[in-house]
Amino acid sequence: MIVCSSTECFPEVPREEIASLLVDLEFSSIELAIHEEGPTWVQPSTVLAEPEQALNVCRDTCRLNIVALSVDQKADGDLYFEQFAACCRLAKSLKVVPLVVPAAELGTPFNAEIERLQELVRIAALEGCLVALKTQIGCMTEDPDTAVVLCDHVKGLGLALDPSHYIAGPRQGRDFSKVIPYVYHLHLRDANKSELHVQVGQGEVDYGKLISQLAAENYKRALCAHIMPVEDVDHRSELRKMRLLLESLL
Repeated sequence: MIVCSSTECFPEVPREEIASLLVDLEFSSIELAIHEEGPTWVQPSTVLAEPEQALNVCRDTCRLNIVALSVDQKADGDLYFEQFAACCRLAKSLKVVPLVVPAAELGTPFNAEIERLQELVRIAALEGCLVALKTQIGCMTEDPDTAVVLCDHVKGLGLALDPSHYIAGPRQGRDFSKVIPYVYHLHLRDANKSELHVQVGQGEVDYGKLISQLAAENYKRALCAHIMPVEDVDHRSELRKMRLLLESLL
């Protein structure tokens, strides 16, 4: 397994400074946010319109190894799938396999989500990539049972597991070990039943148990720190603590 950090951890830091900051924190690997809105390494619309420029921007990581792309698009219809195909081609050029995508919001018709995911998996497979669906409060994957059903209905689909959303979310207390065999990627922070973000070591995420469960499924991909800034907390210190904790468990 590889310990890395997401560029989403630094919403207020200019893109040009993030990689060197992670090098200073002694990370060796990185997950790039390819988002249309908010802090992003490069936008999906740019990946489609200017693929060479997007590739050059993504290679500028201070020699950090890129282990995943987080893709969040705002396009609709055919353009949505064209942008995703371009992101898959980008991933192939970067030798990246997992693409993390958001699940549909609660209330989305089940069959419509299945059709979307089937097409994403089909497109990704053409470039040797995997689709990892985020487990997230407010989305269809906030229930571990539904997350498993989605993966069972879409051959080749996996999950980007963020256990904090099962600890703090409306399904808290429910056993989510059933999702472990489907995990393609992992987002990690600490959380308790009332707060999605707490200081590392003050929450209820059992990192040792989680890593053991993943190892039993022969998981060999990334353990990605996904810690957002919290007021009055030293953000960089939290990222460093997370890296040291995860490395000590491997």
